[in-house]
Amino acid sequence: MAERVRVTAEQIKRLEVQGARSIAIAAIKAIETLAEQTKAKKKASFIDELKEAQALLSASRETEPLMRNALHWIITQAQESKTEKIDELCKTVASNTRQFLADLESSRERTAEIGAKRILDGDVILTHCHSSTVTRLFAKAKKAGKNFKVICTETRPAFQGRITAKEMVDLGIETTFIVDSAARSFMANVNIVLVGADAISSEGNVINKIGTSTIAVVANEAQKPFYVVSELLKFDPETLFGEHEKIEQRKAEEVWMEGPKNLRIQNPAFDVTPNNYIHGIICEEGVIAPQSIIEVIHRRYPWVLKHS
Repeated sequence: MAERVRVTAEQIKRLEVQGARSIAIAAIKAIETLAEQTKAKKKASFIDELKEAQALLSASRETEPLMRNALHWIITQAQESKTEKIDELCKTVASNTRQFLADLESSRERTAEIGAKRILDGDVILTHCHSSTVTRLFAKAKKAGKNFKVICTETRPAFQGRITAKEMVDLGIETTFIVDSAARSFMANVNIVLVGADAISSEGNVINKIGTSTIAVVANEAQKPFYVVSELLKFDPETLFGEHEKIEQRKAEEVWMEGPKNLRIQNPAFDVTPNNYIHGIICEEGVIAPQSIIEVIHRRYPWVLKHS
């Protein structure tokens, strides 16, 4: 197995690569490098090598269906190719990698374009954690000449909200940075909540950074629209067959580096926001009801539902 695959898996595990999109891109490129460096002589051995890498990368983060869907699609294209020639199979991996990355970028642009229309002049938007798609949405709204403000949470314990805050300031957007537990205090002055997603279940529930569901409850209490901004390929097909989305448990040291002995610290990286708290999912197909996710996936990405 190429060293690039092992290094990438470790980087994802250590949070050196963060965000569903960045993780998927890193994994895809690792698979492409593996294909380029393969010493396999037969197609079966080549596919086995790819699948071994797929398993290692997928295990690096439990809650990353975008990465799993991407790897599944690229490897399936090679597996179903009629050629037995290794050099041709390598070209198949490379071409499908380029195609997937292009489609992924296109879906983000389309999603951001649609979402930017939901922002009105004078709006105050609250967001949580960091999402490159949400940031792109804000950038498009700003470019369109809309005047709005953003409130972003610090997003403990890894403080991904600081990434969002810096990006907002760089875009010239008036931004307020708050601790997570202050969200309810600020919600009365918010017009709309926009968050990203790491996974979407078959019921249309959304898995995102820990604290997201709390903000959804607070938004619901204050009767503020709560939107999830996400590419459809974050749908997890395993949930269609009864599996629950796995919630990654991170190390206690992230919460308290030198906590007291015998103190039990739990550090779930994500939580689940039920579909009834979600006003809509903003995606490349438009603004959809979360309960319609399977229908939309079937129309846009039917191969995902054949996920093995």
